[in-house]
Amino acid sequence: MKKLLFIISIIFPLLVHSQQRKLVYAYAGYDVNALPEIYNYTPIGIRLTFSDSTTQETTGIANGKLKWNKLSVQSSNGEVNNGILTFNRTQLQKDNYQVQLTISMPGETPVHTTLELPHLVGMRFNQYSDSLKKNIRFYLNVEGQFSSERILPLDTNLVRFKTSAGQILGQDLLLPAGDTTRFIQVEAWYKMNPEKYLITTIPVKQLPDKD
Repeated sequence: MKKLLFIISIIFPLLVHSQQRKLVYAYAGYDVNALPEIYNYTPIGIRLTFSDSTTQETTGIANGKLKWNKLSVQSSNGEVNNGILTFNRTQLQKDNYQVQLTISMPGETPVHTTLELPHLVGMRFNQYSDSLKKNIRFYLNVEGQFSSERILPLDTNLVRFKTSAGQILGQDLLLPAGDTTRFIQVEAWYKMNPEKYLITTIPVKQLPDKD
């Protein structure tokens, strides 16, 4: 009897330990309202799945109760601090717009997940006026089409311009009053990928406005 109890006392803790849940999977998502299409940061949320099919979600956009200080999150691009992912856009492009995350918890084997962020797939000019008036700034409105299906304005942090006449002032085109140019060609490049390129022709208004 004593021998049997001894065997049970050894085996029982092993059985209990083997039945303890383990962290097996992680999923990460980003905050679509944070506009990671144009900004280099975004809140993220993580859902953890365990071997007994239970889940835990982080506080913040995942609407969970798991506090970020209970996790260690390592990123292949930038860093994660209290649920905010800050990333380098140039590296993001090199990594095919994917960020690898490694999530660790005390007593658990680290798990890995991939977070894919939106990226530019096309650009277009969307001018507010069909012609340019001399000596009046003309805003060069460029919109980006993203893999998230959003269309967002692009500024000079993301786009560079070249013009056949006049002067580029920030994102404005200015043609002097005495200039005789009738049409201006404007080119635009996406700084992160110069293969994303636009060209447009803008007529210059020749007749004075009616009173």
